[in-house]
Amino acid sequence: MKTLIAPDKATINLLAERLKAARRHSEFQRIQCILIRATLGSSAAEIARLLGWAVATVHMLHSRYSREGDALFDLKAKGGRRHQNLSPEEEAELLAPFLGRAAKGGILVVSEVHAAYEARIGKKVPPSTVYRLLARHNWRKIVPRPQHPKSDPAAQAAFKKTRDGGCRGRRSGIGQGAPGPADVPG
Repeated sequence: MKTLIAPDKATINLLAERLKAARRHSEFQRIQCILIRATLGSSAAEIARLLGWAVATVHMLHSRYSREGDALFDLKAKGGRRHQNLSPEEEAELLAPFLGRAAKGGILVVSEVHAAYEARIGKKVPPSTVYRLLARHNWRKIVPRPQHPKSDPAAQAAFKKTRDGGCRGRRSGIGQGAPGPADVPG
């Protein structure tokens, strides 16, 4: 069998130090995969059984370690905006005039922002892209509580002062359909 990982003390000590400094579970398991091979000389099938991996994954890691060395353990973090059209600074620059008008009491019209966004990037995007853009920049739709145009605040206040307190649908006493002592035959 070809020796991909040298079982010398320097390699084992380096891997043991890396194992102590591992931050994530995935990094820890990668180091274990190489360290088990270097210290015990276990086969790929045994290592795969110990780690709960496929044998092909163990083979791939061993061959990558022999080619790349310690660079194998420098994992890039997952996530991020890989398919962004504009950087966060460019987005803020695009939104500045719209949010400025909205802050002064104007209305932010999303269709205008959508048109400006498409013109800036030079391609069509769905409206959800613009709504996510606005959410990233802490914009939220604030609307006043709805009020009927024919409402009369004075009439509403007077109704609240009536005997039933404005509670409709509740049978709270005499005169509202509940039988009282005078209504009971006897």
